[in-house]
Amino acid sequence: SRPESFSIFVGAVCGAFLGAKLLFLAAEGWLYLGEPGWQKQWLTGKTIVGALLGGYAGVEMVKRLIGHREPTGDWFAIGVPLGIAVGRIGCLRYGCCLGEACDASNWWAQVDSQGIARWPSVPLELIFNLLFVAAVAPVALRGAGRGQLFHAYLISYGLFRFWHGFQRDTPEVFAELSGYQIGALGLVTLGVIRGWQRWREPGMLPENGGKLEVG
Repeated sequence: SRPESFSIFVGAVCGAFLGAKLLFLAAEGWLYLGEPGWQKQWLTGKTIVGALLGGYAGVEMVKRLIGHREPTGDWFAIGVPLGIAVGRIGCLRYGCCLGEACDASNWWAQVDSQGIARWPSVPLELIFNLLFVAAVAPVALRGAGRGQLFHAYLISYGLFRFWHGFQRDTPEVFAELSGYQIGALGLVTLGVIRGWQRWREPGMLPENGGKLEVG
């Protein structure tokens, strides 16, 4: 409803697209260079972890440019995990973001298009994001945790993705960690540092008493 809100949204989208692409290229895109069809991999490859890092940076840059000082993360604390959950439905449809191969006798095993039993990486991430929304929505509507809800998401999702990275079929780039796990640690670090800085800021109560406006 306000021009500055739209500007911040555009910053988030642009930053997310750039971050998603750059982290993909750093984590595994370079492995496809010179291989058949590498151009398609570079054009289509992206990662949610990078999108979160880049999106946060994009928002902060736009806010500095337009002089917007109010917290905006609560706008994204529900919308982002819902969007990721919807995106993971597409992953289920097209068979990407696979988990490690596992014993087919495990009740939770997910069989891919090649008939290989795998860790159910996509369903677990979908469930995680829906559970976060279910947990944080009542908090947001009560007006609690103003300015910290998205930091809570960054920390919780970062920890989840770091752990989950050991179960996913992704290349290791450093000390048995994938580039996505390193990025996930970046999410945790960002959430902790910015959450601490926000907690120390005075005068965080908005005019409507801190309630999240829905409309």
